[in-house]
Amino acid sequence: MDFERLADVFRRLALQAGARIMEVYDSPDFAVRSKADSSPVTEADEAADALIAAGLREAFPDVALVTEEQADTHGQSVDTFLIVDPLDGTKEFVQRRGDFTVNIAYVENGVPLRGIVYAPARQRLFFTTAEGLAVEEDGPFDPDRPGALRPLKVSTPDNGALMVVASKSHRDQATDDYIARYAVRDMTSAGSSLKFCLVATGEADLYPRLGRTMEWDTAAGDAVLRGAGGRVVRFDDHAPLTYGKPGFDNPFFIAHAPGVHLKE
Repeated sequence: MDFERLADVFRRLALQAGARIMEVYDSPDFAVRSKADSSPVTEADEAADALIAAGLREAFPDVALVTEEQADTHGQSVDTFLIVDPLDGTKEFVQRRGDFTVNIAYVENGVPLRGIVYAPARQRLFFTTAEGLAVEEDGPFDPDRPGALRPLKVSTPDNGALMVVASKSHRDQATDDYIARYAVRDMTSAGSSLKFCLVATGEADLYPRLGRTMEWDTAAGDAVLRGAGGRVVRFDDHAPLTYGKPGFDNPFFIAHAPGVHLKE
């Protein structure tokens, strides 16, 4: 894989998709319908998906593509592929809360090596460079010319006073019970893959997810967090989370700075 080209294509497509999403978000009204799994979808999801998928297929025609909004891509058995969630956090989008993201990642041999997470309403852009390092770019964002980049590095956590981030729309009692096993200084909530990025920037130490997610929900944020020195592990045995699983379903997982002493 040409990682220099990959980084350029990811960035351009994410910004273009984000602009299209914001056109819908800023409109007076937009339609929301339910997919077969009862999750919401809007014209913004579909427009962003079409744009990203076309761009990736043109740039990397020999690499398998998996995207949330195209069910015919979900039956593949692959360990090296591109994976897209064109609008992660549709519930946040529909409720106009801003915590939604564009997510594109490249997985090789089951590992998310490169990824980009763009939160257009928050004007935050996180991605891995060609070398695999995680950065946040300062806006305003020009699709053709990157701005100033700031390297990301996870925190050195104090296990007696952890900062925890949890889901805004999917918080449950099981998650609260697990978090209660730690000495927590403070908690914050965020939607979509932004939670991975908050761990990557050091704004949080720990993000546990005890609920159903799909690989397209996590791959880009996982890549960014890994590029910042963080880890994403399975909840059950703390083994690294892998990609290309049948059906692309994830188990429960924990994203964390390596210094966090994980609880069973």
